[in-house]
Amino acid sequence: MASTPAPPQAPPKPTWDPRRPAPPLPWLRPTIRIRLTLLYGGMFLIAGILLLSIIYLLAANALNVGSNLPFKIVSGGVTSDVCKLSGSPLQADELNNALNQCVNDQRQHALDNLLSRSLLALLGLAIIAFAFGYAMAGRVLSPLGRILRTARSVAGSDLSRRIELDGPDDEIKELADTFDDMLERLERAFTAQQRFVGNASHELRTPLAINRTLLEVHLSDPGAPVELQQLGKTLLATNERSEQLVEGLLLLARSDNQIVERKPVDLAEVAEQAVDQVHGEAEAKGVVIRGDRKTAVVQGNGVLLERIALNLVQNAVRYNVPEDGWVEVSTEVQHGHAVLTVSNTGPVVPAYEVDNLFEPFKRLRGADRTGSDKGVGLGLSIVRSVARAHGGHITAQPREGGGLVMRVTLPV
Repeated sequence: MASTPAPPQAPPKPTWDPRRPAPPLPWLRPTIRIRLTLLYGGMFLIAGILLLSIIYLLAANALNVGSNLPFKIVSGGVTSDVCKLSGSPLQADELNNALNQCVNDQRQHALDNLLSRSLLALLGLAIIAFAFGYAMAGRVLSPLGRILRTARSVAGSDLSRRIELDGPDDEIKELADTFDDMLERLERAFTAQQRFVGNASHELRTPLAINRTLLEVHLSDPGAPVELQQLGKTLLATNERSEQLVEGLLLLARSDNQIVERKPVDLAEVAEQAVDQVHGEAEAKGVVIRGDRKTAVVQGNGVLLERIALNLVQNAVRYNVPEDGWVEVSTEVQHGHAVLTVSNTGPVVPAYEVDNLFEPFKRLRGADRTGSDKGVGLGLSIVRSVARAHGGHITAQPREGGGLVMRVTLPV
């Protein structure tokens, strides 16, 4: 008698953190301008220290040569306001030693004064050198700043921008001209893509719509044989699946770009609408939809954001357990980002297969790939594409006991 196999264990939790690391402080970033400033200033400082050391050594050597008195006092007394000499008469040797000590003290005092003033002058010149180096580095790197600003504009889907850098024909101008050529090719490619999407939208939808109309007309004939009606229903379901596939592909192609026109959209309202649309299907499958949906307003396209919530909730309902299943849909604001979280019960998902879920036409191994109730395999691909177009991202994490936790993070 064969033993009953043990239920599958939950896969281990992934060791990676799905949240993005917090960016460092911008003023601590080792930019090229800061590095060039430190290089210029450091080279000047090293050269100044070497020059000061040489001047100090030469001055000390010159003072040492003339430090001895060119005369000797035989008798008498000497008074001074600078040297510490006694007013009483001294012996000749004592007087000569006192005068030599006085001259040496004055020489050391002159060297110390020279060193201190030279250090102050070096400090002032170093500050001026760093400021001058910072200004010169900014002037040298200004073309790179222009290229960076143009690249940021292009990242916002403004492919019509060009650098058009003037100046000498050096490496930076060559880089700018190469970047302009690349932007021109990208603009032509995106224009051709948009034209293709528009043409494909018409060429693919029209025959499918005609097929659907013809099938519905034949199915409405009460005198049609049962076999013909059954075949018509099968063809109608296949045609509907093809329409869903075409709509998904077109939406995926459109959502790959950044959203230019943005409006305030509440993720809580979007999630509520998605839950309302899937409520009937969830009741038919015995799946309970719950969750706390708080206000989370983002700037974006309401139709595309609604598609994110709808695809996630539909997947959570369709890929669920046969009995006592649930789906939790929640929205909130965390760390300056709006977060839409959809978690559900369902089959155990290996952690190594999570990334494959976001690829087009990819499903878990063993999942039904032909049933029309399971979609066309583009839902999560569209979700990821729309989230990226809004400047956000989506992460998936297996639940203990089965199912997934899908988290979409968008900037507010």
